[in-house]
Amino acid sequence: MRILDLFCGAGGFACGFLLANPRNNVVLAIDNDFRALQTYSENITSQVYNKNIEEVHSNDILKLLDDQPPDIIISSPPCESFSVANPNRQRSAYNQLYADEIGRLVLDTIRIIIDIEPKVFLIENVPQLASTEMIGLILHEFSRSKYESVYFNILKAEDFGVPSQRKRVFISNIEVKLFPTTSSVSVNDAFHSLPDPGIEMINHEFIPLSPKITRKISKTPPGGAIVYFKGSHRGSFRNFIRLQANYPSPTVMGKSRFIHPYDPRLCTVREHARLMSYPDNFQFYGPINSQYNQVGESVPPLMAKAVAQQVLTDFPKESYLN
Repeated sequence: MRILDLFCGAGGFACGFLLANPRNNVVLAIDNDFRALQTYSENITSQVYNKNIEEVHSNDILKLLDDQPPDIIISSPPCESFSVANPNRQRSAYNQLYADEIGRLVLDTIRIIIDIEPKVFLIENVPQLASTEMIGLILHEFSRSKYESVYFNILKAEDFGVPSQRKRVFISNIEVKLFPTTSSVSVNDAFHSLPDPGIEMINHEFIPLSPKITRKISKTPPGGAIVYFKGSHRGSFRNFIRLQANYPSPTVMGKSRFIHPYDPRLCTVREHARLMSYPDNFQFYGPINSQYNQVGESVPPLMAKAVAQQVLTDFPKESYLN
């Protein structure tokens, strides 16, 4: 399958499609984060385009593809406008999608999908995009397209071997009906066989901390946290959480920093990558904070693989277009 990857980030979504079938061909990936694109180009494909997607015309994409449209478009637009962890989130779904500059990037994804008409599209985001009001708005946008149906598929990453909690919606013209494929994978399972930081493993460097932070970490019990902050609608969230060894980790986000379940230190980028189910040969590039962000802001590869397997199985059976 020829795949176009929008808001591609470091490449977790595409990695899942390649794990499902290594013969899949990512023909172009677009993102405005040049550091994430470096990671993408080293691990997925060198066919990357560093550009703000709201500035990209569909004809520009087709020219880059020599007028050979992709079979599949995958997209992971930023979720900040819709996430309950964002204290500045607009209250109404309408304002989140139309008035918020970042929220409107979902509309750019839909614009490109409607223009290019891939046989299959998949838009990944936080489950708030599957609220009743938001579904109505997104279906209205797709009403001018040739797609017969648009489905809002809610999935949990931990149901597919990902050792961290992550609930996401995959908006698609395919109904993704997946059942859990594995039992829960714990932090212990994820960190099994990892050497201590600094022992010749990519993205597994020790993170130096001040004595004050180290003392706080030493006193933090499993499941406890150092940082607490407010989200939208008075919700409370935490960061610098000490992982509980026998459970999946909390949701890995771009700004997440976890405390090792046993050692008085922060988890490394490689440990975060394992919590997101990235293979160990997937290398992240750029400054250390960028690496953490690239991991946390991506689609877990094993979750993407499960979705990709159904898409690739169903793909030859229907056209999905009027």
